[in-house]
Amino acid sequence: MTDRLDDIAAAMVARGKGILAADESSGTIKKRFDAIGVESTEDSRRDYRELLFRTGDAMRNHISGVILYDETIRQKAADGTPLVDIIAASGAVPGIKVDMGAKPLAGHPGELVTEGLDGLRERLAEYHKLGARFAKWRAVIDIAGGIPTRGCIEANAHGLARYAGLCQEAGIVPIVEPEVLMDGGHDIDRCFEVTEAVLNAVYDQLFTQRVRLEGSVLKPNMVISGKKCASRAGVEEVAEKTVACLKRTVPAAVAGIAFLSGGQSDEEATAHLSAMNAIGGLPWPLTFSYGRALQAAPQKAWSGKAENTTAAQAAFAHRARMNSLATTGEWQAALEKQAA
Repeated sequence: MTDRLDDIAAAMVARGKGILAADESSGTIKKRFDAIGVESTEDSRRDYRELLFRTGDAMRNHISGVILYDETIRQKAADGTPLVDIIAASGAVPGIKVDMGAKPLAGHPGELVTEGLDGLRERLAEYHKLGARFAKWRAVIDIAGGIPTRGCIEANAHGLARYAGLCQEAGIVPIVEPEVLMDGGHDIDRCFEVTEAVLNAVYDQLFTQRVRLEGSVLKPNMVISGKKCASRAGVEEVAEKTVACLKRTVPAAVAGIAFLSGGQSDEEATAHLSAMNAIGGLPWPLTFSYGRALQAAPQKAWSGKAENTTAAQAAFAHRARMNSLATTGEWQAALEKQAA
């Protein structure tokens, strides 16, 4: 089984490809649909996701895997084909979000811990039968006055490691996602300090829980200034500091690193990824696992109208191609302007 896990993980970070995060909870996708004036129903969510998964060029050439939500992994397309089968037919690996969300951590005001370990073994067995070959669990670490605390970092690292061990037992590759949020007013150096501490704690716990690193993928934040920081670091500094932080903390055995976009604009997330890959000489492939940064443009183009499907697919294909170029350090801002 270890060889199989390693192969799946390697496919998820294949050169020129990245992961589409389409695992928005019902609440999150309702917010996204509200913004484009679309009612969020089981059918509208299905129609929107189906149009993404049927964007042939993007899915075949630029997308290595798709993270699904519990509802989506069970849904069939309008013609009766399971959505999982459409994804697999494109050559991408179907995956599933398995955590139950971040809840307040007792005794730690303002901090969260991700729940969902209870019953996870049984849920993973079911998801494997439904076609999932990788899973995702997100831990959330906030930066503010006095936080994060050691207690919060360790509780989340332990949860991530327990989840990862259960995934591998089930023949499923774990995406380990410890997200240090960029919502505050902190500068890039504070983000570096916290991200370093978080990743050290996570890999300490993964080792303790006997997780096979070759059969796992890391989904971290970039080392970046908080959104409310008065002077935000530029693209080159973000790239250099993110790479430096990862080199200090992430073992070379890890199959690959697929960044979250974490509230960055579409182009910002692409530019940062490309600048990191341009540095080169890294022990692991660096790719993307973007949700909003891949989907904002197609959602707006679609706006719930069937006649806009082609335009929405073109928007998705463009963002997928731009991020594919970023995985090899070849993205340029001029390519965005040409498409526009």
